[in-house]
Amino acid sequence: MNAKLQIIQRDGKPEWAVIPYDEYERLTALAENYEDIRAYDEAMRELKEGEELVPATVVDRLIDGESPLKVWREHRGFMLMQMAEQANTDESTLFRIEENGEKLPFELQTRLAAILKIDTDDLSI
Repeated sequence: MNAKLQIIQRDGKPEWAVIPYDEYERLTALAENYEDIRAYDEAMRELKEGEELVPATVVDRLIDGESPLKVWREHRGFMLMQMAEQANTDESTLFRIEENGEKLPFELQTRLAAILKIDTDDLSI
């Protein structure tokens, strides 16, 4: 750093460092780049450890307010009958949850999340 630097002291100890504004902007940009690199490295580490990438179509449907159960069920390739059988419930219950927004009982939510390999929170409306 070749910029003119001024140190302001209080009681004989450095308290403030004053630098030219263009140097401040340069340092801010470097800090932002560092954060981007750190976030990228973290994302790559998570991918190597098996973190799942969720397609934009799934995210868009969830953002648009579609039933999380329906979105995840279809994304995982389950028919309603298959899901009901594996979750030990009936199709009509799942249909009502998907189409009418009925609240999932916690035990059923836990079973469905396990089948879909997602967190239980991912099925919350």
